[in-house]
Amino acid sequence: MSRAADSGTAAGQRPGPAVPGRRGRPRSAAADSAIIEAVLRLIEDGASIGELSMERIAREAGVGKATVYRRWPGKSALMLDVMRSLDVPGPLLDGTSVRDDLVSLLEFLRRRGLAKRSSALLRTLVSHIRAQPELWAEYHDTVVRARREALLGVLRRGVANGEIRTDQDLETVADLFVGPMLARALLHEWKELPESLPADIVDMVLEGVRPAAPDAAPADVTAVVTATPDATATDTAASASAAGCTG
Repeated sequence: MSRAADSGTAAGQRPGPAVPGRRGRPRSAAADSAIIEAVLRLIEDGASIGELSMERIAREAGVGKATVYRRWPGKSALMLDVMRSLDVPGPLLDGTSVRDDLVSLLEFLRRRGLAKRSSALLRTLVSHIRAQPELWAEYHDTVVRARREALLGVLRRGVANGEIRTDQDLETVADLFVGPMLARALLHEWKELPESLPADIVDMVLEGVRPAAPDAAPADVTAVVTATPDATATDTAASASAAGCTG
C-alpha cells in the first residue's frame, strides 16, 4: 500500500485540509463545580459581588485563572451560572385539585426560603444580575419562566373548572399567590415561614377570586331588611351594599 493510500489520500490528489480536532483538554465537570462552589462559599462568608474577582475565585477554587476564563468570559456570566446552580426541580403536581397544586407550589417556595444558603445567595446574586438586563432576561427565560408557566397552568385549570372567576387577570392572580412568600424569603428574611403559610395564602386568595354563589346577594339583602324593619334608609342601603360585596 502506498504512503498516500495509507494516509487516506488518493494517489495523484492533493491532500485536503485536515479535519479539525478538539483543541485542548476536554472541559472538566469537576473544575466547573469547584469554581461555582468557590463563589458560593465566598458570598456565604460575606464577600460582596464587587469584591469578587476572577483571580480571587480561581484561588478559592484551586484552579488557574485561565481555567475560569475558558469557561466564562467574565464575572457576570459566571454569576448567572451560579444562580442556575441553586435551582432545583419544582414539585410534581397531582393535577386533580387546583387548591392542592397551588399549596404544593407555594410549599416549594417556602422550603427554598428556609434554605438559608439559597435565600441569602439569591438576594445577593439577583441584585447583581438585575442590573444587567440581558443576563436577567436569560435567567428569566431559562429558570423563572418554567416556574411561572406551571403556576399559570394551574390557574387556567381553576378557571376552566369554575373555581376562579373568568374576569380575573391570571398574571395578577399569580402575583397574589407568590408575592407574600417571596417577600418574606427575599425582602423580609427575618419573618417566619410557618408550615401553615402556603395553605393560608392559597385559601385567602382563592376566597377572593372564587365565583359568587348564584342569588346570594338578593337573599342576604332580604334577610337584612326583614330583621331590621325600623332601619333608616342609609342603614338599609349600607347593608345591601355590604351583602353585594360579600356574596
